[in-house]
Amino acid sequence: MKKFLMMLAFASVSVAGMAQSETPELKHSVATNSFWSNWFIQANLAGTAFYNSSETPLNLDKSPLKGFRNNLGLSVAIGKWFTPGIGLRSKVNGFWGRTVWGDDKEVNANKYWQFNEDVMFNLSNMICGYNPNRVWNFIPYIGGGISRNMSYDSYAMGLQFGLLNEFRLSRKFALNLDLAFSGNEPDFDGDPRTSGTDADRPSLKAKDRTFSLEVGLTYNLGKASWNKVPDVDAINALHQSQLDALNAQLADANAENDRLNDLIKNHKCPEAKTVTVKEVAAAPVSVFFNIGKSKIASRKDLQNVKALTEAAKDSKFVVTGYADSKTGSASFNQKLSQKRADTVADELVKMGVSRDKIEVVAKGGVADLTPISYNRRATVEIK
Repeated sequence: MKKFLMMLAFASVSVAGMAQSETPELKHSVATNSFWSNWFIQANLAGTAFYNSSETPLNLDKSPLKGFRNNLGLSVAIGKWFTPGIGLRSKVNGFWGRTVWGDDKEVNANKYWQFNEDVMFNLSNMICGYNPNRVWNFIPYIGGGISRNMSYDSYAMGLQFGLLNEFRLSRKFALNLDLAFSGNEPDFDGDPRTSGTDADRPSLKAKDRTFSLEVGLTYNLGKASWNKVPDVDAINALHQSQLDALNAQLADANAENDRLNDLIKNHKCPEAKTVTVKEVAAAPVSVFFNIGKSKIASRKDLQNVKALTEAAKDSKFVVTGYADSKTGSASFNQKLSQKRADTVADELVKMGVSRDKIEVVAKGGVADLTPISYNRRATVEIK
């Protein structure tokens, strides 16, 4: 048992060191998911050390590595994250324990189980922002529940707090390293001794206590990530800049129309008539995408594209795809910008534009616009 606990401690230090070297990713806000999203189950192997509320007069070694104190066990849990930072977990653990009568581990052996309901706080997401690719998540928790010592047919209430370290293995799996302390009513371990002890005092020594170190796996059920909130401010700001550009071009067109009308009015030709000059604004129309996606974020953007195609029915169009250069590799962004351009070109065809009148261009990752999220788009303009 001593070797097992030392190996677990060494593994925790090694994996934590690797977690510190994770590559930073872009943080983003998330929307609340449905009730059936973000559930998880856990299964762990546990090493637990036991401390008796009535053992003070025995002057026993306090080390959790002593065989008369510790034993192996198992734990299983099911839980749900309601936000990236707050979740609930129902957990059962046991099943081989110790009642510390002395330093003989065989005499001390018992069987027990504990059920706890924990409130969990993912401080990594709460402090640093949600990141689905984060290697290490730091999750303190606190909870309470009931315990039963099956060997002595006794029940007790208790409180526990701990620290769950989750190390991401894939989208579905994570490695657990769970450190926990629990304090239970003095009759938890079935020891009836109270004379000459601290059992009547409101202190930790008056409780039956356990320290646990657990290693296992978390499996994420169903949808294991969070929906991203579209960058509405950025999209609105860019749309406003496009409207300003269109208004400026319209003002120029009206000025040119007035100039031509003045020329016609002052011309000596009697059959001269007022002519209205129409121009189609040449500003590109943008269609936006979420980070890493080639599916159009809001189909409302296609209304502007539809208006442009109707105003220039016989024109040729250029569709240009972009990705932001701050995320993803150059090769990934090139492919992503091509997919975005192809997606918008397909929409033009659905609007009645002939495929041979559409030129598709992929610009890859760029940083032309600020903030960087403005560059996750495809543009449509008249050639």
